[in-house]
Amino acid sequence: MTTYKKESHLRSLIKGISWRVIATTDTILVVLLITCIIGDCSLENAIKIGSIEFFLKFVVYYFHERIWQRSFANKVVTQKQTLHKTISWRIIATTMTFLISGSVLNAFDEIALYIALTELFTKFALYYLHERLWLKLPLGRIRQFFFGKKK
Repeated sequence: MTTYKKESHLRSLIKGISWRVIATTDTILVVLLITCIIGDCSLENAIKIGSIEFFLKFVVYYFHERIWQRSFANKVVTQKQTLHKTISWRIIATTMTFLISGSVLNAFDEIALYIALTELFTKFALYYLHERLWLKLPLGRIRQFFFGKKK
């Protein structure tokens, strides 16, 4: 169990960037995999979907993070609570993936659905691990890393 202390907006932003790098890489690979399986490989579409997701989901992720940050403030965060946070994010993010994929591919069909469902599983594990790792990173370390030692 890890005690969750109030984190700064900077930490939420950096955490969001780190997550989006991981998540966007996964999205590009998943889109490429699904489009190749159906016989219509498209690196261009994979990068387009990943790029759109990076920016849209970064903003939504930040607000999701700040809401959960308030509910966890100064409490011990259990694995069960991390699981609940993971589930809430996956509902939001998987829905966004389906909508973005359908828009880019010009069809809200089984391909967009396969992309979203595949990502549901890959990102569930990745997000949970990302959350647990960030809980272990002490607050203040990021400020020290970017702005030097505290006096």
